[in-house]
Amino acid sequence: MTTSSRIRSRFLVGFAIAALLVAGVLSYFASSSPDGLDSATQRGCEVVDVDGAEQLVGDCIAQGATDHHLSSSPFADYSIRGDSALTGVAGVLGVVAVFILAGLLFRALARPRREP
Repeated sequence: MTTSSRIRSRFLVGFAIAALLVAGVLSYFASSSPDGLDSATQRGCEVVDVDGAEQLVGDCIAQGATDHHLSSSPFADYSIRGDSALTGVAGVLGVVAVFILAGLLFRALARPRREP
């Protein structure tokens, strides 16, 4: 193994560990408050609890919003099947899926190198 391939391997392993730590640990500290887009679309409305469900009262853009067709998918809302206790697990699974897809894509697109 050459020096440059060792450096590349160490970098990739370090990057993977950092990404897994961010996804698996730091995701539990993320804010559950609405992000900028949600906040902007809810201006002029108030969120009230009606029969155990949140409802918007007032005049805002978000009142016309509907659920996405994938909102009931297993990884919707950065969790697994809506369980917010599994946010880190969903993040780790997402990182692993991205690394696998990226690796396959890079391998498929890489040109074979000819050794002298």
